[in-house]
Amino acid sequence: MTAPTSPGLVPDDSTAVATVLAAVDAQREDAVGLLGHLVGIPSIGGSPAEVEIQHVMADLLRDAGLDVEVWDIDLDAVTSDPAFPGQEVERRAAVGVLGTIRGAGGGPSLLIDGHTDVVPPGDLDQWDADPFTLRRVDRDGVEVLHGRGACDMKAGVVASVVALRALRAAGVRLAGDLLFAPVVGEEDGGLGTFELLRRGVRADACVIPEPTDMDIVPANGGALTFRLKVPGRAVHASRRTEGVSAIEKFISVFHALTDLETSRNEVVHPLMQRWRLAYPLSIGTVQAGDWASTVPDLLVAEGRLGVALEETPEAARAALEAAVAALCAADPFLREHPVRVEWWGGQFAPGLSDCRELTDLVQGAHRTSSPSARVQEVYGGPYGSDLRLLAPHMPVLQYGPGDARHAHAPDEQVTTDDMLATARALTLAALAHCRLA
Repeated sequence: MTAPTSPGLVPDDSTAVATVLAAVDAQREDAVGLLGHLVGIPSIGGSPAEVEIQHVMADLLRDAGLDVEVWDIDLDAVTSDPAFPGQEVERRAAVGVLGTIRGAGGGPSLLIDGHTDVVPPGDLDQWDADPFTLRRVDRDGVEVLHGRGACDMKAGVVASVVALRALRAAGVRLAGDLLFAPVVGEEDGGLGTFELLRRGVRADACVIPEPTDMDIVPANGGALTFRLKVPGRAVHASRRTEGVSAIEKFISVFHALTDLETSRNEVVHPLMQRWRLAYPLSIGTVQAGDWASTVPDLLVAEGRLGVALEETPEAARAALEAAVAALCAADPFLREHPVRVEWWGGQFAPGLSDCRELTDLVQGAHRTSSPSARVQEVYGGPYGSDLRLLAPHMPVLQYGPGDARHAHAPDEQVTTDDMLATARALTLAALAHCRLA
């Protein structure tokens, strides 16, 4: 097998390439077993299992021969930092983990950053089986793995561990440091990666093995969580015309937000043009009233505002607030009792990384490790991720197994082949970037 054309690998290294790829392929069953183990830990953000899985990861990295740091995150200090990106769940504890393969010196360092937290499974009736038990299904000769977090992003975490194990098993000596950080809190703001950066962890480049269907994602739109409090005037339902329904007022607000979403997506960045809706504005929860026979005097809606690439969160917030204010000014009741807008929870700024060399390197590793794979696309994701926290400090991109449309969905899934293909590419990317000693 020939070596990638990326800087750092030369034809004489083909033996090392073949050796590490064989070490990856030898772990196929172990990788599926490890994914089953991690899926079996219901590491929902804010739960005790979110802490538990970090200790499991620390043990795995120690067993793989890495130098491992484990620490309790000082939540008071982190959350009081003015730059803290927010969170949507309450945490009493959180743990940071960093594993390192020390280089011999003289080579660039590479960080692999992957989150271990998952979202709740939702309606269990929509799952074919227990969300936290990995299910292996043969689908036309392709093994598909189902379970909460299988796609987002425990398969990427497993691929990273497999790559690290392969490098150690092959006896490869790198010139630069190779770091792996399994982080918490990505789903609701980025606590773990933010803490990592606060501790001064840096590298010359970073790969995030989020589910990209093994495409290259060097940018993310932002996502800001908001809350609307829409007032009404309560009255007995039998005299409803004498009151003001907060639900009816919300309908007008909803239409105003739909118009805002349309206008914000009329012109989008070239990296986002593949998406029918690059910067979604959605309402996720609506609660109103406290009695069936009473006209509701308050509706509380929570949602998500997409932030355009190269737009500041402040500008995006101002756009939503202006749209709500204009609607209120045109409504006699809301003019006197305006809708209140609150910003809370995860506040994901957009992220855009200048990572042309890293893109070339990962593409070269992908082509070499999976010669029959389709040609990768390069685009921006319409979702927030830890990329935006890392991009100011180092070139960073997302590349990983699974299609993001399966993330957060019932019967979440990834294929074994994609998980192993990602492990192969990450292994070669580490060889190419960190260089052989």
